[in-house]
Formats: sequence, structure tokens, C-alpha cells
Amino acid sequence: MDENKIKEIWQTSNQKLEETLMLTRKNTEEITKLKVHSLLSSMKPIKTFTIVVGLLWVVLGGIVIINLFIHDYSKISPFFLYSAAIQIFLTATALIIYIYQLVLLYQTDISESVIETQSRLTNLKATTLWVTRFLFLQLPVWTTFYWNKNMFQNGSIGLWIIQIIITLLFTIVAVWLFVNIKYENRNKKWFKLLFDGKEWTPLIKSIELQKEIEELK
Repeated sequence: MDENKIKEIWQTSNQKLEETLMLTRKNTEEITKLKVHSLLSSMKPIKTFTIVVGLLWVVLGGIVIINLFIHDYSKISPFFLYSAAIQIFLTATALIIYIYQLVLLYQTDISESVIETQSRLTNLKATTLWVTRFLFLQLPVWTTFYWNKNMFQNGSIGLWIIQIIITLLFTIVAVWLFVNIKYENRNKKWFKLLFDGKEWTPLIKSIELQKEIEELK
């Protein structure tokens, strides 16, 4: 076999190998995209359920609080009213974020570019962290809504010491979580305990798969 023939066979083999590698890479990319899409789709039911329950809570709670402010403000403990109002406000804020996330999930398309998908995943990650921060800010008001004039007039010092300690602890925990709930802490035990579920795990797996797609390119 002459040298030219050998070179021709070598070049043909190389070309076929490159084509096979490109096809394999493309198939792997498509399969990975399907996995990402499936993982993100699995988040839709829990988001939808949370939005429905949240809407009912905010609307009904808002109506009750507004009526109390207008008609029975002097009869109701201001601690209850303002604690409930803060809780409703924070829940409403979280609800807006959930709706935004659901829109992102439904806009996700398997045919979109890697950059677009990456942008959606980044937004989902950031808003998931923020919504959790806002929800934990509610902790202190769950320890103040039942305060009333009778507690101030007839409550013992011991009772108030316990109450203040509880409220301070809840406030410290809320502030600490608000500051420390960030992606950099995702591998810590307390973070995994809080975020291990259908709203976080599929998202993290999607981000990891997206990195695999980027490496293939």
C-alpha cells in the first residue's frame, strides 16, 4: 500500500471519528437539555400549589386586617393588627416572587440557547434564596401577635422576661438566616436541612447539568 493511500485512509478515519464525536456530543447535549427541562417542570406543581394557598391567605387575611383597621381599630390589640399586617405583607412579597418563578418555569423551552437557560436558572436560584429570606423574617411577629393590654397591666415580670427572651431569639434567628441564606453556604448542614426539597433539589441538579452542557461546548 502506497503512502498516499495510507494518508487517505487516515484522513477518512479521522473525519469519521470527528463526525461520530460531534454526533455523540450533540446527542449528549440534547439528552441533558431534556433532563434539565424535566427537572424544572417537576417544580411547577409545588410552585402552583404554594401560589394558590398564598393567594387565599393574603386575600382573606388582607380583607380581615383592613376591616379591623377601619371598623374595630380601638377594640383590637395593635400588636395583633401590626403583627398580622407585617406577616401578610411579607407573604405577599414572597407570593410575587413565586409568581415570577412560575412564569420563568413556563417560559423555559428545550430549544432555547444555553445562555438563556443559564439566565433563567440564575434568576430561579437568586429568587429562591430571597423568597426564603423574606419568609423567615416573619418569625418575630409570631411571638408578638398575641400581646395585649392585659398582659402589660397584669403580666408578671417573669412572664415578660420569658416573652422578651423568646421574641429576641426569634428575631436573632430571623436576622441571622436573612444574612446567611446565600448560595455560598449551600453545602452546610443547616442550609441543606432548610432547602432539601422539591423547590431546591431539582434546581441544583439543573444547574449542575447546565455546567455539563457548557463543558461539552
